[in-house]
Amino acid sequence: MKRVQFSITYPEGLRHPIHREILGSGPISRAELLMWSPTAEATTLFRFDGDPPAVEAALTTIDSLTTSAVVADRNGTYAFLRQDAYEFAASILDAVADAAVIFVPPVVFEAESEVRFEAVGETAAVGDFHDVLSTLGDLDICRVHDFERVHSPDGLTDRQLAALEAAVETGYYAIPRRGSVADVAAELDCAASTAGELLRKAEAAVVHRHVDTQ
Repeated sequence: MKRVQFSITYPEGLRHPIHREILGSGPISRAELLMWSPTAEATTLFRFDGDPPAVEAALTTIDSLTTSAVVADRNGTYAFLRQDAYEFAASILDAVADAAVIFVPPVVFEAESEVRFEAVGETAAVGDFHDVLSTLGDLDICRVHDFERVHSPDGLTDRQLAALEAAVETGYYAIPRRGSVADVAAELDCAASTAGELLRKAEAAVVHRHVDTQ
């Protein structure tokens, strides 16, 4: 079984309304679809890196929205949404429905226009899904791992673990240091500020875990 991280840039007509809203240099630069319901009536949990007023403004672009609850977080805002339907383009939903893979949250919408997500499945099934999805947008494969059922023992998120792996690969932790935060950001295809934050949080989680078990 393989776990593959994809990055895709959809044309304007296939972009989710929330993604259209955060493109560019507005108050929100990142939205994460954390959870979704397996039902026709879409129930979703998003996290945004903006404040509640900016998030509430972005939510007005969702025509199918019936109810919403916005909760401020220390570094962003959560939004619990109920919709009449998912507002992904029909061609994207068809590709997802027909795929013989499982999708691992989150689905990340970036202000730079990329959508990132992970899929798990047998090599052939992942390849078939890749072939279909590549007809819908500019598609890249960011990372490929063997799928493991266990979670990180240090309480790291997948994104934080990927940052640490990229840091090791680029020589960021070598002595003397050969890589930089910018190199890690290039591996993760994100901004240097984002890579730096991921590394700091990952390092803090590992250190606290180590100290707490002594």
